[in-house]
Amino acid sequence: MKKIVYTATFILLTLLNSCTNASENDLIEEQPVTQIATYNNDVKTIIDNNCTGCHNDPPVAGAPMPLLTFGQVREAVQNRDLINRISRQAGESGAMPAGGPRLPQNSIDLIIQWNDDGLLENNN
Repeated sequence: MKKIVYTATFILLTLLNSCTNASENDLIEEQPVTQIATYNNDVKTIIDNNCTGCHNDPPVAGAPMPLLTFGQVREAVQNRDLINRISRQAGESGAMPAGGPRLPQNSIDLIIQWNDDGLLENNN
């Protein structure tokens, strides 16, 4: 009888220890899928609402170039240090928008993401 109890206990403990849904995948926290930032979906509105007052065609108030098209904004990010300028604190030398409040951090982050995602115009 003792032998049956020991065997049944052993089988029960073995089953309880082996029945788990934990796996290596369960241990890795899933990262949310992020949408790729594009000029038309994310960046254009930020630029239109905050930059084109001076960065028009022709530029005014000392702005060095227009920021009216995808190509102009892409070039400003690639070659003209736009991300650095908008990331500076308000009042800091060279901060953009000039004389205005600093862009909200989420807007700056979207432009940085757009750059990191490859400066796409559309998401097709």
